[in-house]
Formats: sequence, C-alpha cells, structure tokens
Amino acid sequence: MTQDTFLSAYKNLSTFDKTNEKAWLSKIASNKCLDYLKSPRKRNIPTNEEFFLTQEHPASSPEAITLENESKKQLYFLCQQLKKPYREVSLDYFYYELETAQIADKTGKPIKTIQTQIYRAKGMLKALYRKEDSI
Repeated sequence: MTQDTFLSAYKNLSTFDKTNEKAWLSKIASNKCLDYLKSPRKRNIPTNEEFFLTQEHPASSPEAITLENESKKQLYFLCQQLKKPYREVSLDYFYYELETAQIADKTGKPIKTIQTQIYRAKGMLKALYRKEDSI
C-alpha cells in the first residue's frame, strides 16, 4: 500500500497545489487502502494454513534433495546416539514422522509419557547437534 501511495503521489505531483502535503499524501493513502479493501483481490487472500495446504510443492532441485537426504542421515545418526527409551521415540517422531498417538499405540505407553520423552529427546538432540556442529 505504501508503494502504491507514493507511486500515485509521484504520478500526480503536477496536480498538487504545494500546500499541506501531509494531508494530501494521507488522503491518497486512505483512498488506496479503501480501494484495496473493496477489491476482489483482497477477498481471496488465504490464511497461512490454507496457503501451505493449497500450494503444490515444486519439483525439488537435485541440490535440495541431496541436502534433505544428508539432513535425514545426520538426524538418524544423532537419534541412534540417544539412550534406549529416547532413541526409539525420537526415531519414530523425528525421523519417521509418526504422530504422538501412533507412537503411543505402537509402544503401549500413555500419550503423556510419549510427549515427555519427545520433549526430552528434542533437548538431547539439540545438545548433540550443537556438539557435532562445534567440532
């Protein structure tokens, strides 16, 4: 809106009577905003959640695929370094991207226990990642 306001002011500078420029510019800005609110373009703006659900993912480049694969390998390696209860939960949640309820069904543990283990595993993974990154 700011760009449209100043562009319109620049285009109509020859018609400006050189008095009270602040009011003139404010009137242009308010008119531009009102026009925008009335326009059909404004009515079709998706929310953040809708935007990501409706967008088709473009074909990833070979570099992006390679980076993603390397990240997955590093995540798997770091998950393997955790102690027993956190290792399985972190692999299921972070690597295999299972839901908390799915992990609870798979292991037979309560959901709250799984959530706590995920939270703790996340902290451990962050620490391992920082340790590995500093080497």
